[in-house]
Amino acid sequence: MGPKSQTSKECLIEFTGIVSAGLAGKLVGKKVTWKNDTKTMTGKIMGAHGKNGMVRARFVHGVPGQAIGTIVKLNS
Repeated sequence: MGPKSQTSKECLIEFTGIVSAGLAGKLVGKKVTWKNDTKTMTGKIMGAHGKNGMVRARFVHGVPGQAIGTIVKLNS
């Protein structure tokens, strides 16, 4: 992608145990929290991504590169 089409405020999240888009669609509107040693970022699940249970989450600020491959907490 080019730099004009990237959205650094959104990221894709895969939850364990969710294997279909139908189950991922039920998570829309819930909040997720990513914690680091110094930062805590809260985002909101915007929608399903694909058919295998991944979701898109939008954060207020851009997610840092250290967040790739780490664990997020699902809030209700």
